[in-house]
Amino acid sequence: MEKLSKYLDSELALVLGIIFALLSIPSILSAMTDGRAPRASALTILIAGALIVYAVQTRPGGYSLADVPHAFVTVAARYMP
Repeated sequence: MEKLSKYLDSELALVLGIIFALLSIPSILSAMTDGRAPRASALTILIAGALIVYAVQTRPGGYSLADVPHAFVTVAARYMP
């Protein structure tokens, strides 16, 4: 766990988890419409959930709903040129 925190801070994990969760919604709907099992979408949702749980557990005090936009802005400012 210590090795992972070297590369993945809690804000980045939260943002990636939310983005993965949002991007998997169309895949789930497409699979359900076609009558297929949403296997890839379910795996993506599990990864997104794990990232969000990791972010909440590693930040002291956790995140509130009001902290989410600030996390997006911080991560965007850090990785945008």
